[in-house]
Amino acid sequence: MSDNEFKLDEFAPDGPSLGEAIEAGEKSATDLAPVFDVPVNISAVLGRSNMSVAQLLQLGQGSVLELDRKVGEAIDIYVNNRLVARGEVVIVDDRLGVTMTEIIKDGDASA
Repeated sequence: MSDNEFKLDEFAPDGPSLGEAIEAGEKSATDLAPVFDVPVNISAVLGRSNMSVAQLLQLGQGSVLELDRKVGEAIDIYVNNRLVARGEVVIVDDRLGVTMTEIIKDGDASA
């Protein structure tokens, strides 16, 4: 195995995280080039609400759905259904966006 290849077990749950390995100088960002094109699903969750199917069917255009978050509270940012950060909603060129304000490390997620 060359110095530019990763062993799968290098980043196992009980081993160092990828970020820790890079910070320790073991790997560089160019070593990650093979995964740059791997698609990921990113979700920015403003809040959650629970309701019955009957309540869901009563929703229509203009309905207001109460969420479990307060105005101005940080939103959760998930990558492949895993909480990775918290952030704030911003407007960029008449579009909604999210700016990350906090990176969540393993075990720090109190969601």
